[in-house]
Amino acid sequence: PPLLLAAALCHGAAPETLDVSQLSEATVTTREVTQLGAAGKAFIAGTVIKAPMARLCAIAQDYAGYPGFMPNVAKTVVLPGAEREPLVDMTLKLPLGKVKKYRLKMTPAVTAQQCRLSWKMVPQAGLKPEETIADTSGYWLLTPAADPARTTIRYYVHTDPGPVPFGAGWIVDSMSRDSLPKTLEALRAHAAAQR
Repeated sequence: PPLLLAAALCHGAAPETLDVSQLSEATVTTREVTQLGAAGKAFIAGTVIKAPMARLCAIAQDYAGYPGFMPNVAKTVVLPGAEREPLVDMTLKLPLGKVKKYRLKMTPAVTAQQCRLSWKMVPQAGLKPEETIADTSGYWLLTPAADPARTTIRYYVHTDPGPVPFGAGWIVDSMSRDSLPKTLEALRAHAAAQR
């Protein structure tokens, strides 16, 4: 298993540290999974949402709709011409008037058993270092619960903001740890509003 974990981490996978059987509709469970010596921070969060997997999968893949429910996301622009792995320009508005921009390559993989949407930051010309972050990657993993009207959600985010001035570590927390439970609760509310 240590070898498998190391191989998984090299390929961008998060260690599965959430016991899916312990997830519930009542709460969002969040764990830090940052690897020793890694730049940035990584977190995984999970919950159960009363909505079918297909509906939640469609919301996760509606990149233009992210500003309507994802914390800090002010704007998204889906670039034309890449249907299989769309490129999405993201603009985040953070506390104290901070704005960060970056481009993500989205990789959806959907079967009857799961909906997985992975993303990885890719270069975006024209951004100054202070306008962007060093790196981010992550995934949504949705699987049907025992009751098909409910879905188990796992949401993993790794964020490396780059050099952080002393006392400004809140930026990392705002973009990762703090936003994960808020994102899952907003997804829950968004899905409920679509019933």
